[in-house]
Amino acid sequence: MLLAKNDRLVMIGDSITDCERRRPIGEGRLGSLGQGYVSMVDALLQTMYPELAIRVTNMGISGDNVRNLAERWQTDVMDLEPNWLSIKIGINDVWSQYVAPYYTERHVYIEEYERTLRDLIAQAQTLPSLKGIILVSPYYIESNPQDATRQAMDQYGQVVKKIAEELNLVFVDTQAAFAGVLEHMYPGALAWDRVHPSAPGHMVIARAFLQEIGFEWK
Repeated sequence: MLLAKNDRLVMIGDSITDCERRRPIGEGRLGSLGQGYVSMVDALLQTMYPELAIRVTNMGISGDNVRNLAERWQTDVMDLEPNWLSIKIGINDVWSQYVAPYYTERHVYIEEYERTLRDLIAQAQTLPSLKGIILVSPYYIESNPQDATRQAMDQYGQVVKKIAEELNLVFVDTQAAFAGVLEHMYPGALAWDRVHPSAPGHMVIARAFLQEIGFEWK
């Protein structure tokens, strides 16, 4: 597995990462990591790799887009000095264009998205503590690839994949992970709004994440 003994994994993102995590720093006991995929990743790491004492920190904030990440990057990433950094952002960048079409100041179009994401990654890579970055693609839980929101989300996901390949970063394709489940389940059973997952939906993300970092059931 990529994570080693005493590594700190900081996971930053939007509401899918947040899931009611503790403020200001999402870590510790009693639901501090929230109720989503971050807490599932942490639970499985503790269960299967207790000897590694991996420290997981949840820095998701509901409603965030990549601009918001840039505003808090210093305090919520750089100052925490992670060994591994997981970035999952993009859903609100796309979704706002469809659910709030008249509020164009909230829209983050794909050129700005890519430019800002690249800049944040470059900043993080200056950290002496950093061993690696895990880029988690945005997704839309919709089995019809011709759906307008799904098409746009796929384009943003391709940007994340391209950056990961260029910079040799770990890439987690959540849209592909949901595809297999959607062959057997209606999208609304995984997320009522196609975005905010149920517990099984969060487990799909957690499983895809753990696969890409080399997690093994022991």
